Amino acid sequence: MEKIDYFKKELEFIESDRIRRSCETMISLLPDYFFSIPASSTGKYHPEFSLGDRGLVRHVKAAVKIAKDLLDNPCIGGKYTSDEKDLMIMTLILHDGLKSGRTHNKYTQVDHPTLIKNYIIENKDKLELSETEVTFVGRAIESHMGPWNKDFNGNVVLPVPKTKYENFVHMCDYLASRKYLNIKFNESDNIIE
Repeated sequence: MEKIDYFKKELEFIESDRIRRSCETMISLLPDYFFSIPASSTGKYHPEFSLGDRGLVRHVKAAVKIAKDLLDNPCIGGKYTSDEKDLMIMTLILHDGLKSGRTHNKYTQVDHPTLIKNYIIENKDKLELSETEVTFVGRAIESHMGPWNKDFNGNVVLPVPKTKYENFVHMCDYLASRKYLNIKFNESDNIIE
């Protein structure tokens, strides 16, 4: 399966052709391990559906589905332009793209949001995004951990969300990580049922 095929349905949520193509480009550049590892290396921080083989893919799909449902609600989605919605969906698809580092490490890298933000910036010439849009995606990714922004020594290593976009991305990721969720997936193609 091609890498972008994992997110075929989620990519359809992006209305802008150029933003969709940019997202497809970044998905194709993600390391192979991303498409097979669980969302939580220890199993402590994510619900059952996001554990095991392809668990991280299922976690990302859940976060995007939550975002799509919220953005389709005019009381919530009406506050954003079409491009802002597309960029937030792109952000959620990519937010954990280097969760275990540039090369696969056993455990989640605390600075993984910064790693993927920098990876997007390094590859911006391959994308059809403006500098402002690259910054938008990068900041929303880098702050997606919200208050869990410290390393194991208590040092702040990540920013907290500041804008309504960053807060929205954090909220969707946070909700997708709640252990009380029981999202059903069609295991043959990882589609939310």
